[in-house]
Amino acid sequence: MTTTGRTVHAGHAASPLAPEWLQVPADLNALHEPMWAGSVDRNSAGALTVGGVGVQELKEQFGTPLFVMDEADFRARARAFKDSFDAAFADICGGVDVYYAGKSFLCTAVVKWVEEEGLRLDTASGGELAVAARAGIAGERVALHGNNKSDAEITRALDMGLGRIVVDSLDELVRVGDIARASGRLAKVMLRLTPGVHAHTHEFIATAHEDQKFGLSMAADTTDQAGLSAAEEAVAAASAHPGIELLGLHCHIGSQIFEPDGFALAAEKLLRFLAAMQEKYSITMPELDLGGGYGIAYTPVDTPRPAAEIATAMAAVVRSTCAELGIDAPRISIEPGRAIVGSTTFTLYEVGTLKTVRVDAAASDNGDAAGDAGNNVTYPRRYVSVDGGMSDNARPVLYDADYSAVLASRTSSAAPQLSRVVGKHCESGDIVVRDVYLPGDVAAGDLLAVPGTGAYCWALSSNYNYLARPGVVAVRDGSARLIVRGETEEDLLNRDMGA
Repeated sequence: MTTTGRTVHAGHAASPLAPEWLQVPADLNALHEPMWAGSVDRNSAGALTVGGVGVQELKEQFGTPLFVMDEADFRARARAFKDSFDAAFADICGGVDVYYAGKSFLCTAVVKWVEEEGLRLDTASGGELAVAARAGIAGERVALHGNNKSDAEITRALDMGLGRIVVDSLDELVRVGDIARASGRLAKVMLRLTPGVHAHTHEFIATAHEDQKFGLSMAADTTDQAGLSAAEEAVAAASAHPGIELLGLHCHIGSQIFEPDGFALAAEKLLRFLAAMQEKYSITMPELDLGGGYGIAYTPVDTPRPAAEIATAMAAVVRSTCAELGIDAPRISIEPGRAIVGSTTFTLYEVGTLKTVRVDAAASDNGDAAGDAGNNVTYPRRYVSVDGGMSDNARPVLYDADYSAVLASRTSSAAPQLSRVVGKHCESGDIVVRDVYLPGDVAAGDLLAVPGTGAYCWALSSNYNYLARPGVVAVRDGSARLIVRGETEEDLLNRDMGA
């Protein structure tokens, strides 16, 4: 995350408990545009609206917590990636295949939007393949990922005629090829490589370094007599296996990345490896997938890059590297997920209990005021409890992810107060927004909106404490419809088989 220094606005001093990057907003009622879907606004009464529908109406019709998605915004972001990358790569390889990363959020409605906007679909499990099949997308427009695919998942992918299976290990490569050969088919395979590129992101979502579970290492194996890397062994094995059609190479360096350097370096390393393998084994690998991981704005200091800027930067590297190597550019593909769906959605909560505690800043989790240690100086932190929590957004507890929040049901002229938005689960780590300035008059019954929850929130949701998972509503042109029904207590009890 990029950061800024603490700034004081409108005569209100920043709390010593706040992290350095968190500014006191000049206007608590304003919406920081990069964090929100395009149609989100406030109506004349001060309440948030999306697609012309007010949050109070959404609460009354669908309840809270609720994931609220701007369908038009999703479609616009999907089109922006497709159009921008096609334009940037038109002279290099005739355009780009954009695979929407379904793991970020998937349902049959989204699959249909993806296909209608000219994108393809990336899946990571048999369950995600089932959603794709239910939605009716053509198999050749679907990819399957995963570091531990079962034989059943591989068979399903072959039965559906998938356009690519992204292989993650030598063991899996052999199994995919053998299963395909036994059924008289060819498996279209890409090899996922780990190029050793450091992504500036959280450790758990950095995926191109050596010491993690994904991919085939490009580093030479000094314990092997031939000194081949796992990646080269896989190329040799795939090109010789009668059950495999080797399409090309794949990499993914991580997620929520803002800096362009890692993407450029990964593209260059894979192109050089591809050229070397084609020459050494007298083969052609016609495709290269450069993954996804483009960052979005979760807080006002996050600075995401537009799709066109990402496309232009990546195209420049591919163009120059292919020219230097004297090779024809492979067909490029990418896999944005969060960058398409993340900002399309906010989570709507109802406020319940409020509590203010006194905290010694020197001992706080931000630790910004060590000078007060021993002086018995404490500061107020307000806890604002909502009717959801880590069961609908596990990212803060998994990745220390930062979010923001606004008062959604009305505007307020009350002074800003440093707040911590927390859930209702039996965990002290059940934090939805660690630090945010909210109006001092927030009260039980108010509605809060947390933006940027389209990716990896519903997908990671759980039934902890037997809370039912929220529904997902798509809003467009003044109407709202459920695209994923919220669970009921009856749903939770239906799987309980009794004593």
